[in-house]
Amino acid sequence: MSSPAAASEKSAHFTGSHWVLMLFVLSLTNFMEVLDISIANVSLNNIAGALGVSPNEATWVITSYTVANAVAVPVTAWLAARFGQVRMFTLAIIIFTFASWVCGMSFTLGMLIGARIAQGAVAGFMIPLSQALMINNSPPKGRAMALAVWGMTVTVGPIAGPLLGGWITDNYHWSWIFFINVPIGILAAFGTFYLFRGRETEIKQSPIDGIGLSLLVLWVGSLQILLDKGNELDWFGSPIIVTLAVVAVVCFSFFLAWELTEEHPIVDLSLFKYRNFVVGVTALCLGYGIFFSTVVLMPLVLQTQLGFTATWSGRITAPMGVLAIVFAPIVGRLMARVDPRIFATIGIGIFALCNFWRSEIYTTGSDAYTLMWPQFVQGAGLAMFFGPLMSINTGGIPASKMASASSVQNFARMMMGSFATSIAVTYWDHRSDLHRSRLVEELPQSGTRIGDAVNSLRDTGMDTNQIYGMVDRMLSAQSYILAANDVFLLTGIMLVGAMGIIWFSRPPFGAGMGGH
Repeated sequence: MSSPAAASEKSAHFTGSHWVLMLFVLSLTNFMEVLDISIANVSLNNIAGALGVSPNEATWVITSYTVANAVAVPVTAWLAARFGQVRMFTLAIIIFTFASWVCGMSFTLGMLIGARIAQGAVAGFMIPLSQALMINNSPPKGRAMALAVWGMTVTVGPIAGPLLGGWITDNYHWSWIFFINVPIGILAAFGTFYLFRGRETEIKQSPIDGIGLSLLVLWVGSLQILLDKGNELDWFGSPIIVTLAVVAVVCFSFFLAWELTEEHPIVDLSLFKYRNFVVGVTALCLGYGIFFSTVVLMPLVLQTQLGFTATWSGRITAPMGVLAIVFAPIVGRLMARVDPRIFATIGIGIFALCNFWRSEIYTTGSDAYTLMWPQFVQGAGLAMFFGPLMSINTGGIPASKMASASSVQNFARMMMGSFATSIAVTYWDHRSDLHRSRLVEELPQSGTRIGDAVNSLRDTGMDTNQIYGMVDRMLSAQSYILAANDVFLLTGIMLVGAMGIIWFSRPPFGAGMGGH
């Protein structure tokens, strides 16, 4: 078998077995990264128990990854130009693999979060670089097929993540959801080195907006910590929260001023002068933020309050990918003939419908199959969400700014997903306290569900301590379920608002961009 480097002397593109091997290696790497976004969701309760933290604190495992991912996206193009796409991609795989091993070895929450930050940061490079390498090294006639294969990993990952994560957690140990990346990462790193040696892209000494990047990290990091720790530290009653708020506001203000005047900004804010970009990104951030926050919240509710195992939690949340796979190619074919605003409106409308649906069916006695149905239906909305909104975003934007538009909208989307998750979990916790206080008021009252339950327990001969313990568990489960219903109802209403926002955009629209 001849070396791909030798083959590259005859052709600029891979052909035959080398092309198939390239598709496999790059898709495998992409799948590993996408899988890690969702695989930890169903394991948060087990991670919290093992590390001695609350389930709410364990959500840092998700938000730290997504924040680091969002911040890394804007610097991907500069790093690829400065050091080469192949070199950066290979290094990102190696760091991601090592960070995955550290995640599995973690014995404190801080150690795990640190490793997840490293994972998220390099994952921000892997998605765009894998796509670029696949396009640039495929023959012209094979590019559509290559992108289709690449895109399938984005769709299949969210299905496999909860199922695989739940099964591993229940049958082995939560650390193995990270350890499984190690052999995959080693295989992908060797495969990339073998395939792409001698194919490095041109190196350019382009400038980097160091001040803009520093300000970005400061305000995003401060705001994320504020949202995650605010409820625990009594919000603005804490000097730490006040300090974080000041840092976030000041750094964000300087960031805006600097980026609007910098010749090579890390985030091209000039894109927001285009009407469709503003409308599309606003709808994208609102829709994705709510979608991602409920994806994180649901396994917590299922495991901590409804008593489902991690495996069953994965089975309940995974069906979302089925209709996404079915409808995605159909929507893709119709995009050229149907107004993307129609698809986007239907997609967000399905998200809203499913959240209203969840607010009615989540009870302390809900069975798994009842809870699966909204997940299954939401898959159709997912297929109509990303592509059409990307098409709206690019309408009217010059070709020279398309790369920046892709970077900015992906940064905004990932950042909003992380912020929305922290807000949703905090709101859930706050509403549970409110519902608990109201339920406690019902305890002495006959004719109420809890009051009647207390009287029934007394009739069985249980002593006071036993009754108090059982009632406390009942109160906790009922208050958290009612709070979850509040989250689903509120987010459903917000999504209805997002449906209206879409129609402020105007033709012409673009062809759309990839995302995950």
